[in-house]
Amino acid sequence: MIKLKTEAEINIMRRAGAIVADILNMLREIIKPGVSTGELDEAVSEYIKKSGAIPAFKGYKPTHAARPFPGVICTSVNSEIVHGIPRRERILLEGDILSVDVGVCWHGYYGDAACTYPVGEISESRARLLKVTLECLNRAIASARKGNTLGDLGHAVESLAFANGYGIVRDYTGHGLGTKLHEAPQIPNYGKPGRGISLKSGMTLAIEPMIMAGREEVITGVDDWVVLTADGSDAAHFEKSVVITDNETEILTPWQN
Repeated sequence: MIKLKTEAEINIMRRAGAIVADILNMLREIIKPGVSTGELDEAVSEYIKKSGAIPAFKGYKPTHAARPFPGVICTSVNSEIVHGIPRRERILLEGDILSVDVGVCWHGYYGDAACTYPVGEISESRARLLKVTLECLNRAIASARKGNTLGDLGHAVESLAFANGYGIVRDYTGHGLGTKLHEAPQIPNYGKPGRGISLKSGMTLAIEPMIMAGREEVITGVDDWVVLTADGSDAAHFEKSVVITDNETEILTPWQN
């Protein structure tokens, strides 16, 4: 069941989202060649602690997982799409691209967002992938208006990705959020205009295009968490949480592009 949020609930989610956005903005300043993903995890852990929030991902264990997620953030490099585990021994190299997914809980409500960062100077092909994936997110958010449908959001992502020769991740989706990190509805990055659930004021949604430079096939890594492109091609992931209103859709995690 989809729960519509009250203004009081949305106010709490604004604060959760602001913490997430601040973290993603902070990471833009410290992600560089030679830094490990474990160091990034430690920096975010300290920030969340000082903010008074609770990490959403650390210890999270969905039914399909063999063990709880051990990190505070998800760090996915190059061909890793999502759910990468941060490690001290995973050193970022010049030219890498790094997806960081951040979630926090503030007074019982969740904020969730992600950004893919260039590590130093990156290739034109990787820069193009990031640009298109970010535009997929922006177009989906522009379609996330009262009266539109989930099919409108998915089509906004799918049509742009296909027009640029990219594949979309079909096995993983965006989602609702609120008092749980993952609530109804699921938000696929594909669809047909006018199809699916109609959007209503008070819906809070995490919209997250995951785009691959190669084929639309994914595999799970040996740690049972990280999801990778099957053909080793690059992937990018951008996410923002929003609330549907009677007027303009509001971004709850307004990290800087």
